[in-house]
Amino acid sequence: MEHDFPFAVYPSLDGRVVFITGGGSGIGESLVRHFCAQGANVTFVDLAEEPSRALVESIKADGHRAPDFIPCDLRDIDKLQAAIRATQEKHGAIRVLLNNAGNDDRHRTEDVTVAYWDDRMAVNQRHQFFAAQAVRPMMRDAGGGSIINFGSITWMVGDGDCPAYVTAKAAITGLTRALAREFGPERIRVNCMIPGWVMTERQMRLWLTPEGERQIADRQCLQDRVQPSDIARMALFLAADDSRMCTSQNFIVDGGWV
Repeated sequence: MEHDFPFAVYPSLDGRVVFITGGGSGIGESLVRHFCAQGANVTFVDLAEEPSRALVESIKADGHRAPDFIPCDLRDIDKLQAAIRATQEKHGAIRVLLNNAGNDDRHRTEDVTVAYWDDRMAVNQRHQFFAAQAVRPMMRDAGGGSIINFGSITWMVGDGDCPAYVTAKAAITGLTRALAREFGPERIRVNCMIPGWVMTERQMRLWLTPEGERQIADRQCLQDRVQPSDIARMALFLAADDSRMCTSQNFIVDGGWV
């Protein structure tokens, strides 16, 4: 259940240039909505054009600053980095990067081919590095920035039904720590968001069975369901100047999954 009580406003995000991957649906859609509501200047990329364009129109109708949408398959690194350059040329230096995009399709070890493995790395991990590579010079020259990589609790709890996805998401923690150390002298913060089982439309449609409901009840300390907005609000904090001394960390939003 989404809540309607008031949440924080971050003045430092007003007008800030923000780039979000996988912004057309799920957690990404909530990120786009929340950053636009803060007055940020948002550009997002996604493979799915129809829902992405509908999201832009919906945000316009809400009276917020409309985001820019650039169609992009993140497996094409040249196009991803071109979208980042186009954002800089239009709006100025990107100060916040949210490496959100990913896909947690289920698979068994015996069914994984080399081509499938490489594709899962490309979809879930590789683009995060190359997006960070592209925004680094503009963040440095602008005096700093915030990069938020998106991981998953699947590697922490050892989920057994998607080993390639789990491997990719575990690697993001290592990537985050390496980039935080390298980029820190340039006042670029790099953190990792680790969502739990988030109640996106896709998750509820594909996997929220009665057994799944029982698993949540048994394993979450908090019995409310984790919503995309819960993830977005933590991301707002990590993007804003309020978190200026937070870097090289994992920020887990999972309701206390044990």
